[in-house]
Amino acid sequence: MNKTISINLGGFFFHIDENAYQTLTRYFDAVKRSLSPEGRDEIINDIESRIAELFQERLKSEKQVVGITEVEEVIAIMGQPEDYLIDEEPSYNQKSTTYSKSTSRTRRLYRDRDNSILGGVAAGFGHYFGIDPLWVRILFIISPFISFGTSVLIYLVLWILIPEAVTTAQKLEMRGEPINISNIEKKVKEGIGEISDKINNLDSEKITNTAKSGANQIGKTLGDVFMAIFKFLAKFIGAFIILFASMTLLGVIIGSVVMIFTSSMPDTFIFNHIETPFDFEVPLWIQGILLLFSVGIPFLALLLLGLKLLVTNMKPIGNYFKYTLLAVWLLSIIGVVYFGLKQATAIGYDGKSVQKEEFFLEPQDTLYVKMSYDDYFTKSVYEHERAKYTHDANNNEIIFSTKVRVHFLISETDQPYIQIEKSATGKSHKDAKDRSDNINYHFEIQKNKINLDNYFTTDFKNKFRDQEVNVYLYLPKGVHIKPDKSIQDFDWSDNKIFDLHHNSDEYIYQVADDEIVCLDCPSDEDDFDFDEITDTINENVSLKINNKELNINVKKDEINIKTK
Repeated sequence: MNKTISINLGGFFFHIDENAYQTLTRYFDAVKRSLSPEGRDEIINDIESRIAELFQERLKSEKQVVGITEVEEVIAIMGQPEDYLIDEEPSYNQKSTTYSKSTSRTRRLYRDRDNSILGGVAAGFGHYFGIDPLWVRILFIISPFISFGTSVLIYLVLWILIPEAVTTAQKLEMRGEPINISNIEKKVKEGIGEISDKINNLDSEKITNTAKSGANQIGKTLGDVFMAIFKFLAKFIGAFIILFASMTLLGVIIGSVVMIFTSSMPDTFIFNHIETPFDFEVPLWIQGILLLFSVGIPFLALLLLGLKLLVTNMKPIGNYFKYTLLAVWLLSIIGVVYFGLKQATAIGYDGKSVQKEEFFLEPQDTLYVKMSYDDYFTKSVYEHERAKYTHDANNNEIIFSTKVRVHFLISETDQPYIQIEKSATGKSHKDAKDRSDNINYHFEIQKNKINLDNYFTTDFKNKFRDQEVNVYLYLPKGVHIKPDKSIQDFDWSDNKIFDLHHNSDEYIYQVADDEIVCLDCPSDEDDFDFDEITDTINENVSLKINNKELNINVKKDEINIKTK
């Protein structure tokens, strides 16, 4: 059994077995011996950081131990020191091969501060897309005039969100170059060479002028203030996103769990008490899973974004986890779209069944209209149920609904009649028509009295497909009507034709040429005769100001003021 050792590599702690540790130590010793003293420490630090990243990609959890297999894989990627001849000029063929490898490697987006004018965003995009940063800068310069300044805000957001390429490994990754010993050493030596050239090219006059000029320092200070403000805003936005996303995600999780674990409840309970965001006709547990993944995953991503804005050194989630979530989310969206289209198809067509019945009224008759209810289902005519799963007196499974609407209309003939229109939706015209035919609705006409049920029923197998009943009462001119108070909640008449008073059972209405008017309804409160009120105004007021008496007389049309 091998002994386990804890090491700190590139700022990260790893558990590594003894054999792997010895192999890794020998590798680092060989690398150090192969490097010249110039820039050696920086190169070693970058190599350690890169190896730490590779270890993290290969470990499934923080408790997993790095073994000899992982070490050998990482060494194979980084390469042995003897494999690289840094100081030798490569041949033409070698250059072509190196270029081919670098261009085929996937780049990562970083800000390039070494070649920046402001924040290095344009230079970073130039490296990422393999184009000259000049074109990106030109685009950013032109875009504010086209986007009304929006692109400036976008640039600032990108400045905050895109990380800066600080380490040599990040700079190589930004350019799409392999991160191995050879390229790390080259990059470090190039940086040292550039610094050396800059120092050699400086003259005393430039140094003096730079020292005298405070423009650079002012610019740097303004830049620091600017960045501090936007970092604060980013953290504030991040905190808000975390709060919003976490609360929403918690609600989605709770809702999904409830839906999943209540799917075993009876259909009566589910149909009457549970409303889902999707309202699909599939098992409730499937809807719960779709809700959890299709809505929960985006809010989880939003939560991670907020954490990234708030915690700058937050460890990124692995690509495996990221792509797994993306795949699951896409599958859930496909499921939502599939069931949504299926549900839309199920209610895509309208069907209607019409029943017409004439009745007779004597010239002196007043028509009484009333709503009735069945006390087996409800205990009041005013109770409303859009759709409820229940059983009838014979214990048959039915859908009960009070979606009944009454319309008073003026008949073009001298014959009054009632027309019952039962409607529903379905996946075809025939399916919708069959559902409307299966709606059970009852009404009764007894001489000058009409009793309308305030509900209808249908077999549960018909499902709820927007079933409703519309009752149309066509009445000829001159007919008197006395609606019961129970009509109020079911009256859907056009107010231009029939405007039912709130105490409808106390008043009588008559059908006129183009409307149904109330014969004995009181005037509205807004119809007071203010002229009648002002006729009674006649006030005299006496005031004494500075030993002078004022007599003010207020009448309907005038105000008289006299002094004594």
